Amino acid sequence: ESGRVTAMTVFFPLDTARLRLQVDEKRKSKTTPAVLLEIIKEEGLLAPYRGWFPVISSLCCSNFVYFYTFNSLKALWVKGQHSTTGKDLVLGVVAGVVNVLLTTPLWVVNTRLKLQGAKFRNEDIVPTNYKGIIDAFHQIIRDEGVLALWNGTFPSLLLVFNPAIQFMFYEGFKRKLLKKQLQLTSLDAFVIGAIAKAVATTLTYPLQTVQSILRFGRHRLNPENRTLGSLRNVLYLLQQRVRRFGLMGLYKGLEAKLLQTVLTAALMFLVYEKLTAATFTVMGLKHSHRH
Repeated sequence: ESGRVTAMTVFFPLDTARLRLQVDEKRKSKTTPAVLLEIIKEEGLLAPYRGWFPVISSLCCSNFVYFYTFNSLKALWVKGQHSTTGKDLVLGVVAGVVNVLLTTPLWVVNTRLKLQGAKFRNEDIVPTNYKGIIDAFHQIIRDEGVLALWNGTFPSLLLVFNPAIQFMFYEGFKRKLLKKQLQLTSLDAFVIGAIAKAVATTLTYPLQTVQSILRFGRHRLNPENRTLGSLRNVLYLLQQRVRRFGLMGLYKGLEAKLLQTVLTAALMFLVYEKLTAATFTVMGLKHSHRH
């Protein structure tokens, strides 16, 4: 948990760059450092960290809901027997759905807080003026109705299958490697894990783009944004984007997202390896004291 929060904090500017490129369609898709430099130049040094607190709060809340749901369901379903991979995947999807339904309002609010005060290239975007998380909830309910808090629910529900896609590729790569060698080293596991995550992210990225646009929901020309983002709506937004910007319009900000994904995986891996090594050292010391 603390590892994910640390990683999110360290790589938060990458998330800022991704979100800007997804939502502000008139912002040119340059390299990630160039986008971040532009943001710093126009909005100040701390702009890439805008909205950090709401995002971290939502992340902690989301993780809590997910793990609590997953483990409660597992206790009910598995009841002391050995859990299978298939069961874990089903539980993961169900916990993911519960998580989306409960925490989407938080993500809608923090998407808007992250983009508050941004210098948009697209003049059709209506800027927001929220004083904080509570005020954002209040204003959204007052001006757009309570359902606006669940904007982007549909793509989010589809994205619940992201870990399943990742798992499928991971297992595929693992089988290929095990044909050549007897077992996986921890570095092998990390590399194929990172590749599987990158593949899953790339495949589902257009949905993430639609999810961000719907959560933000401040485009003047898009009255469709008012609804929850039904399948028709999602397809309409994808089609609009392709028509305006070609297929690559669906992948704006992907570079920043992949960088964040891979670097987060690397950071987690390093921390995990260091902890494992430290644990073995401590166990070794205890062991040697006994003799």
